[in-house]
Amino acid sequence: MSDVKGSGLRSQKARQTRQKILAAARELFVERGYGATNLQDVAAAAQVAVQTIYFAFGNKRTLLKELVDVTVAGDDEPVATMDREWFRAAMAAGTAQEQLRAHVDGTAVVLDRVAPIIRMLDAAVATDAEVAAIWPRGVDPRYVVHEAAATALMSKPGARTDVSVAQAADVLYALLGPELYLILVRERGWSPQRWAEWSFATLSAQLCVT
Repeated sequence: MSDVKGSGLRSQKARQTRQKILAAARELFVERGYGATNLQDVAAAAQVAVQTIYFAFGNKRTLLKELVDVTVAGDDEPVATMDREWFRAAMAAGTAQEQLRAHVDGTAVVLDRVAPIIRMLDAAVATDAEVAAIWPRGVDPRYVVHEAAATALMSKPGARTDVSVAQAADVLYALLGPELYLILVRERGWSPQRWAEWSFATLSAQLCVT
């Protein structure tokens, strides 16, 4: 029993250490840029040895990858977006408008977390080929999520019959993207709630019978 308890405490401590490192990396990568931040800086900010970072994450690129994954997910659980409770609840909605409302609200929460790291990540991908290789060109996972949402939405009561699933997926992907969110919320000073209301109204007009 004591071995099990000790193992559980070590696991909890290791998880807490990883969280401290990720928090430090997020702050420094955003403030200074990914390229200008080294692991010694992250270790100092997290108050750990640099060897601890290598042991936990491998290298700076894999640290960045996990930072992005955790930021998108909101936690460090290995659960894909389409298996998340908010997404499954949206997909289970009875009407197109109900699903759209839940999908916009859930996406708003994700974008609010992701927005602070987007420009840093774009710069890292543009200037570091090894970072770019982490996310190879092809179908954007974000598009896959919106395509699944569009497939369900367009089959429900209240969906427009003259809009294809492909068109609906494109519209969701474009309007619920981080680029537009950054323009309206970060640059133009909209609140996340105002962005969500505008996005829902705009998408509802495009995809639902009014």
